[in-house]
Amino acid sequence: MKYIKLGNSDLTVSRICMGCMGFGDAQNGQHSWTLDEEHSRGIIKRGLELGVNFYDTAIAYQSGTSEQYVGRALRDFAKREDVVVATKFLPRTPDEISAGITGQQHIERMINKSLENLGMEYVDLYIYHMWDWNTPVYDILDGLNNAVKAGKVRYIGISNCFAWQLAKANALAEKEGFAKFVSVQGHYNLIFREEEREMAELCREDNIAMTPYSALASGRLSRKPGETSKRAEEDSYAKFKYDKTAVQDGVIIDRVAEIAEKRGVTMTEVSLAWLLTKVTSPVVGATKMHHIEGAAKAVGLELTDDEIRYLEEPYVPHALAGVMAQNKPADANEKHVWSTGNRKI
Repeated sequence: MKYIKLGNSDLTVSRICMGCMGFGDAQNGQHSWTLDEEHSRGIIKRGLELGVNFYDTAIAYQSGTSEQYVGRALRDFAKREDVVVATKFLPRTPDEISAGITGQQHIERMINKSLENLGMEYVDLYIYHMWDWNTPVYDILDGLNNAVKAGKVRYIGISNCFAWQLAKANALAEKEGFAKFVSVQGHYNLIFREEEREMAELCREDNIAMTPYSALASGRLSRKPGETSKRAEEDSYAKFKYDKTAVQDGVIIDRVAEIAEKRGVTMTEVSLAWLLTKVTSPVVGATKMHHIEGAAKAVGLELTDDEIRYLEEPYVPHALAGVMAQNKPADANEKHVWSTGNRKI
């Protein structure tokens, strides 16, 4: 395994981050392919053996049971100071808004519940899961800064946002003396490269770590066209993100398979080796032992410049999909509130 600093933080993370969305009680979640605690623990333990020290979960995953499984496994198999734990919080609910719960109060509730689920005193990276158009950004940043000052959070990250949102949020944080976002978790892989338009340049300029999700496009970049899996068959959200562009994506997937065969490696290794030339630490979901083993092997694979060009050449622009396609206020003409009172940027 290789390691790297996470943006403008002092966190040292493995080049592979284990995505833990597949862990948790399926009875309490929406995905039938999630793993029970016994099998989740086995994969987490194997990840630790392979040198993976970076684990990403969220309070939204299986009603908090993913956090619970991850927390118990890491407490049993690792020293707290040896792992980097990231979790994410959701926007305020309509009920909270109606009850007058502020953004600051909401974040305090969320982090306290996540720490309870994890059985930990702090998280290393606390991630704003998706943009909350109904809460002033000042309140979000203030709430996150309060969590940092309280010792419950070491650093903050953001997910599912546009480059302009991240740039303005960090500008406001700097102006107010708040903690700034050190990482961004967006949708980025070999068949969905829209982050390269603006986000990648912003991150390079400001040393913000990119830790993208869907690193293997829900498995599409790890298997030949026509091959399938239980998750592929049942994951309607992944189909929503990728089915419309299956033909053009298939050209790239074929090239991944071609290079993998020539190099005597897996498609997973090729796809992740390409992504590792672009980002800090991709979040790789693992629901089988070979998922994390293949991801770890990818760290040691170096593609040639010609291979990188060959993989990139067929790409054509994609429309936004998934969460990012919905990242807008209910009224698209509404101007978002960036601050409260007389605080402006």
